[in-house]
Amino acid sequence: MTQPQQASPCVSTVPGPQSVALFTDEQEFLAPGIQRIAQLARLTISHGAGATLTDVDGNRYLDFYAGVTVASLGHAHPQLVEALEAQIRKVIVGSFTTENRVKLLELIASLTPGNLTKTQLYSGGAEAVEAAIRLAKSYTKKFEIVGFWGGFHGKTGRVMGLIGDESKHGWGPLPGGTHLVPYADCYRCPFQMRYPDCGMFCLDFMRQSIKKSTAGSVAAIIIEPIQGTAGNIVPPPEFLPGVQAIAQEIGALLIVDEIITGFGRSGAMFASEHTGVVPDIMTIGKGMGGGFPVSGLVSTPEITAAAPFSKPSASSSSYGGNPLAASAALATIQTIVRDNLVEHTEQVGAILLDGLRALQEKYEFIGDVRGKGLLIGLDLVKDRQTKEELSAPVTERIFQEALKRGLILMGYFPRVRINPPLVITETQVREGLDILDEVFQGIADEGQYRYV
Repeated sequence: MTQPQQASPCVSTVPGPQSVALFTDEQEFLAPGIQRIAQLARLTISHGAGATLTDVDGNRYLDFYAGVTVASLGHAHPQLVEALEAQIRKVIVGSFTTENRVKLLELIASLTPGNLTKTQLYSGGAEAVEAAIRLAKSYTKKFEIVGFWGGFHGKTGRVMGLIGDESKHGWGPLPGGTHLVPYADCYRCPFQMRYPDCGMFCLDFMRQSIKKSTAGSVAAIIIEPIQGTAGNIVPPPEFLPGVQAIAQEIGALLIVDEIITGFGRSGAMFASEHTGVVPDIMTIGKGMGGGFPVSGLVSTPEITAAAPFSKPSASSSSYGGNPLAASAALATIQTIVRDNLVEHTEQVGAILLDGLRALQEKYEFIGDVRGKGLLIGLDLVKDRQTKEELSAPVTERIFQEALKRGLILMGYFPRVRINPPLVITETQVREGLDILDEVFQGIADEGQYRYV
């Protein structure tokens, strides 16, 4: 494994003058709606190395963000750079077979559980989920989809209705045949129960909800084994197997969305493996390409043979599996396997989780700490009893104070998401913990967070 550069104290104000100037120039031509983290930071990035990023002003940052779990190998990893440089000199477009794509498909089939050996490649997560839904409908000849509160599977037309929060408000009529049920978010249980005394009531509720709210034609249940956008929510181990049992009861396929959690992120190759669940369809993406846009679905030979999905051009994508994407994904996954990054992620993730739980003991506004591998979430609260969330001014201040100290993390919402590159070192993890300790101490010393 390469040893990334360490973050260093910022050499200018954050954001620096050159960053702000370029950010401001871009706003004249960039349509609104970019990611919140970019809006708040106003950084202009020059380059990266491993788990660090450097802006145009020379400030270096420790990356606890990884482009929302995309940069699994960190930044400018030599194997990924070499693979892309070599391929770009040959051919970069087209759906014809290439040697690297053959190797990639064979490698994926060797890593996925059960009989999930057939892969179709796409360019983005939502595209892969849309295809997975079409595949489920082709195989089952049914038309309804069940998702979960807090879920996120993209922002394109068919999957918009699967967004499990209010961010889908204002988009007009949502696709029909979509039903949402509560996820096992035990810290904020919608039924005001406590695990394990609840007896997994959410599964009983789900079963009854499907019976009474659907038309009885559910093609698939789609679920994230760990919910990412909702705040890196880790459900109890009984939950995913219970959802699979319900899918089997109603003759639906189980789609497990591993776009965020796959390829080592949770300390297992796929997060569904923590509970022994083998889905009918798995969606993959983000970290599999190390930063190059590539995604896919994986299923069985029997399921993928279903028409109309299996007809020529029916499940294809103009950019899916192109030579550059295949080379990027192959190099990334080969590196994850060769460098034992799954095991590394489990080890350094445990150190990070333990460190955050120590901070929870120290600061009363950290209400919950949860996670697996390098997919960790915090809940920041005004009061641990009521669980009222910290307000936006306070959480955005936490983000800005961390940024000034050289740490980038998704800490601007009360549900903080921490997901650094898989190549992060133990030293860098402890450095990030020290920065968070300093930031949290400043918030605690002010003592005003309850009243803002």
